[in-house]
This record gives sequence, C-alpha cells and structure tokens, in this order.
Amino acid sequence: MSSTIHTDICVIGAGPVGLFSVFEAGLLKMRCHVVDVLPQVGGQLTEIYPKKPIYDIPGLPEIKAFELIANLMKQIGPFHPTFTLGEKVIEVQRDENSWVVTTSDETNIHAKVIVIAAGLGCFEPRKPEIENLEKFEGRGIVYMVKDPELFRDKRLIIAGGGDSALDWTIHLADIAESITLIHRNDSFRGAPDSAEKVHTLAKEGRIDLILNASLLEAKGNGVLKSVTYKTTSETSRDLTADYLIPLFGLSPKLGPIADWGLQLHKNAIAVNTFDYSTNVPGIFAIGDINTYPGKLKLILSGFHEAALMSQSAFRYVYPDQKLSFKYTTVNGIPSF
Repeated sequence: MSSTIHTDICVIGAGPVGLFSVFEAGLLKMRCHVVDVLPQVGGQLTEIYPKKPIYDIPGLPEIKAFELIANLMKQIGPFHPTFTLGEKVIEVQRDENSWVVTTSDETNIHAKVIVIAAGLGCFEPRKPEIENLEKFEGRGIVYMVKDPELFRDKRLIIAGGGDSALDWTIHLADIAESITLIHRNDSFRGAPDSAEKVHTLAKEGRIDLILNASLLEAKGNGVLKSVTYKTTSETSRDLTADYLIPLFGLSPKLGPIADWGLQLHKNAIAVNTFDYSTNVPGIFAIGDINTYPGKLKLILSGFHEAALMSQSAFRYVYPDQKLSFKYTTVNGIPSF
C-alpha cells in the first residue's frame, strides 16, 4: 500500500551515523524521516554483529553494538523521528519544492534535504571459494556472529585476517570449546593490538593458529562435520568443526544510488568536507558511504560528519532564518 510522508530531512540508512544525524538535526528543530532496507534500526551493528564490543566511542571504554544503537534511539527520542523499515529506496526525483524518495513498497517521502547514511550501501559477505560451500550455508557455515552464545562449547574454525576475524577470535576464546583461526598469509591486516592478543592466545594454547593456509572443502552429512585446508608446506588436512565462520569482509554495492547523478569514486560518494555535501544540491552523504582525502571509516568520524552536515542542511532548508546554535550544556535538549 502506497503512503506519502512529508519531512525536513530524509535520512537513508538507520545505522549509528544515520541515527546520530537525527539528533544533530533535532537540535536545530528539523524533523527527520529515516528509511532503511533492513527490518530494524542499527545497520551493520544490528544485522551483522549486535553483540560485538566497540571500544572507540568517546566516553565509553567498551559498549556492545546493540547497546550503542539502543542508546542512540533513546537519545533521538525527544525529536520523535519517523521510520520506514524493510523497504529499499529505488528512486529519487526532484519536484518543484522538494525531493521525492520512493521505496520498493511505494512509500513516497517528500523532503527538503536527503542525507545518505547508507554505510556500505547494499552489502553481502565475501565468500571463500571452497567446495560444497553452498551445501553447508546455514548448516554449519555462517558469515556473521549475531549471538555468541550460539557457539558456546562448539568447535569453531574462523577464517580471515582482518579486524572482524581477530576480534571474534579473541571474544569467542572463552565461549567456544575450541577455536582454530586460519589465515592465508603470515601477517594480519587487522589492528596490531588485536593481532598481538591472538598470538598470545595461541602461545597459551587457548586457540590454534594456522597461517599460510587456504580452505579447500567443507564436509559433512547434512550438517558441517569438518573442513579441509592446505598450507604451503604440507599436504591437505581435515579439521573437525561444528562451525566455519569465514570473515573476509563485505562486498559493497551502491545499488540504485549509483544512478542518482552523484559523483562517485571507487564505489563511494565524493563529498565536500566543509559540510559533506555532494555535487547535487540538497543531497549530503555521511559515514562509510562517502569518500574524501583522509577519510577514516570510523563511527566517531561519521558522528563528526553528521554534526557539520546538519548545520548546512538547516541553511539549505531555511535560507532566510539565522542559525543560532547553542551548546546543549546551556540549552539542554529541545523536544518537538
């Protein structure tokens, strides 16, 4: 059933940066409507690693991903944002007075400004090229850790050398019966501190670490029973496992965004760092979806981008009004 919504800002993407942009816009008394293809808010934090610990949010030494999203939802509560979830944005058009964002379920969102906070856009896990992969997907082969308790007292093989592989190896070491981390090189791409912790776990005998190895085949009878791997220095071997978790990152796809006339660079949207505006007036891009010299794909960087974007968005929506921004420590948090 089609519906029509009118708002100041349409935020595409309900991840942490998109949610924080609602807060920053709310401080300036602008209303936001948030749309996301996922059926719940949170983006990757909710869909891929809800219970993963996050360590680089200022003032929070450690917070679980789902807790951060819950806090952000509480923070934007006074501004009463509205949401369209589980619908994909398929078209963006300009009418006389506003942008019209149309979704897959024919929801039409009329907004003065569009803020693209879509993270990596449409994304899917990068899959290893091993025999019988599809046969055991959902039957022992999983590409994300939603609930660590699923792996309690299980025999795990984690494959990969980036931050996710290292972080989950460390986190699951006290949960799983056994963990084997397999990486195709002899050094890791992830944070040096995490790599050091993984090597320490291996030296203590709490995990097995196999380097310079490649996965060959998944085996089992209906469910995964073992995984065949081979190193550069030996013949292939079978390793018993209840779960194989390949963590090779995500393959980003911009989807319909690629057709909106935006300036793109390597599958990301080029922006002006003055206010994170795009080459199309009235469209801004913040978070992992954008690119500029010195870009850091961190949540806290996205928060900074959201704050600056909101200032320019106000001037675009209300060109005749003077922007009077006060610290929240002086005025508190306004509500609608």
